[in-house]
Amino acid sequence: MTDRRAKIGYNPSSLFIAQDILKFGKLLDTIPNVDSIWIPESWGREAFVMLGAISTLTRRIKLGTSIVSIFSRSPATAAMAASTLDNISSNRAIIGLGASTPTLAENWHGIKFEHPLQRMKEYVTCFNIIASGEKIDYNGKFFKLKNMKIMYQSSRKKIPVFLGAVNSGMIKLATEIADGTILYLRPFNELGNTIKLIKSLTSKKPKGFEICSVFITAVSNKYPDLARERVAKTLAFYVAVGNYYNEFLSSHGYENEVKQITIEYQKHGVQNIAKLVTDSMLDSLSIYGTVDDCIKSLKRFLTCGISLPILQVNPVKDSEQSIKDSLVLAEIV
Repeated sequence: MTDRRAKIGYNPSSLFIAQDILKFGKLLDTIPNVDSIWIPESWGREAFVMLGAISTLTRRIKLGTSIVSIFSRSPATAAMAASTLDNISSNRAIIGLGASTPTLAENWHGIKFEHPLQRMKEYVTCFNIIASGEKIDYNGKFFKLKNMKIMYQSSRKKIPVFLGAVNSGMIKLATEIADGTILYLRPFNELGNTIKLIKSLTSKKPKGFEICSVFITAVSNKYPDLARERVAKTLAFYVAVGNYYNEFLSSHGYENEVKQITIEYQKHGVQNIAKLVTDSMLDSLSIYGTVDDCIKSLKRFLTCGISLPILQVNPVKDSEQSIKDSLVLAEIV
């Protein structure tokens, strides 16, 4: 999946309305360095519908899910969605899968969150078989599929699968069964160490292994202070509601900030938690400020060895101007 050319991906945050995302995708398709657009999914937009709409407005950029939960669909449903998207887009789909969180799995999808590693391994195995067009007979712990075959498989044998990974177990699994991994909210120094580990584990993969890292991003020449405030709000929200990220960041240098954010969130909700995010924490995890500020941050993160940086763009004041400002960063990769 990797190549020598410079490239960048974009992930329009859930703060954009659907119409803005469609415009975003159309613009990205005109910029040579832009590799892909990635659509998140939690309890808001459905990723495959959004990517299908984008596919009709674009011809070149890859279309990625970042990420869809393995607790939200069966492997067959995901394979049907992926194959459909791949066919209507002329083989541009990338399927980002993740375990998501216990809250989303249980409170939103009504499925008990258990054994995410083993479930992911079975899920990807089943997904690959079904998407390839082969008949599936699979007898696993979580999935028991019998004598079925997809009616309209992708026109290519293999649709790329990337795994969203936080802990070391999921990262190792990604290097074994996937075509890439999607990292998120990893402090700068830890990110570099993780990428070194991934490269050592995948050095002998014949087709390479894509190492993506998503960065919370807000760009504004006119309102740099609001850009900082915007990324702080997004970061604080993930810390407050995401148990995995809460624990991970607490154990990687930000125990005090995480503790304060968590206490404030439990007492008073989200209103003031962004004020507890320090500059050190923001600089280590996100990209924000003026275009020049963001260029410097992006260049710094690229030194970690990422093969595909993905900017999770958050709007500042005017959505259209935020999109235009963020596109400047594609010119420096």
